[in-house]
Amino acid sequence: MTNLDEKQLKAMITSILSEMNAKKDVVAHSNEVLDDITTIDISKQFLVPTPADEESYLRMKEKTPARLGLWRVGPRYKTQSMLRFRADHAAAQDAVFSYVSPGLIEEMNFIPVTTKCLDKDEYITRPDLGREFDDEQIAIIQNKITTHQKVLIIVGDGLSSAAIEANIKDILPSIGQGLRTYDLDFMSEEVLFIKHARVPAMDQIGDVTQAEVVCHLIGERPGLATAESMSAYIAYKPTVGMPEARRTVISNIHKGGTPAVEAGAYIAELIANMIRHQKSGLELKEVE
Repeated sequence: MTNLDEKQLKAMITSILSEMNAKKDVVAHSNEVLDDITTIDISKQFLVPTPADEESYLRMKEKTPARLGLWRVGPRYKTQSMLRFRADHAAAQDAVFSYVSPGLIEEMNFIPVTTKCLDKDEYITRPDLGREFDDEQIAIIQNKITTHQKVLIIVGDGLSSAAIEANIKDILPSIGQGLRTYDLDFMSEEVLFIKHARVPAMDQIGDVTQAEVVCHLIGERPGLATAESMSAYIAYKPTVGMPEARRTVISNIHKGGTPAVEAGAYIAELIANMIRHQKSGLELKEVE
């Protein structure tokens, strides 16, 4: 290897730095904007280069959120598919570990309470604490919620804060409008918002408030298809320790599943049937 004198070394370094600065200048002044990969409709995305029956493949894709027809490069997914997978996985994680905006809770005039969980880590590892309230929170519920209501609506963050953010403004008015067609309603100024909520948190609230029907709107565990899916768990006179079979569940409430407005109307119909038959869950199915 030839030894460089000081002058040659300085010239080489100057040349390398000039090239690096030139590249930075190109990037800094480029007006190119990368497309948002999450805006691509996966149900219409088809990357198989030479399909035997593309039309049938596309019809199949319309019926499932599964990632079909992504194709590959060697044994690996294509770069675009892999990046979308990672983006959706990140959105699912964010939905679990983020919190519902305090501004939304205030805007909706929700009454905030929290379960015994202290943080998200405890919420994930101790599901039992997400079902219970301490004495201080019970006192808030007793002071703020009118007892013996026909219909009590509660909202829980659950495993997806994004689900609440995306759906709650549409579903509550829809439930209210639907209930009024059955000469029922709920007290919109007495909707509880439960932080670190698990589904059975509704049972202790049922015991405390003695509501006839409790409807718990809660964020579902997010998947790679969507991080904005919400469920409604509804029970007639729920109590702590009751069997899960007494709950009626409506799941997949999101723009790609059952839209919030449509789900709200169906929830109202179910609540009216529960009050008429004084049953919920499997018992209600047996009389319908």
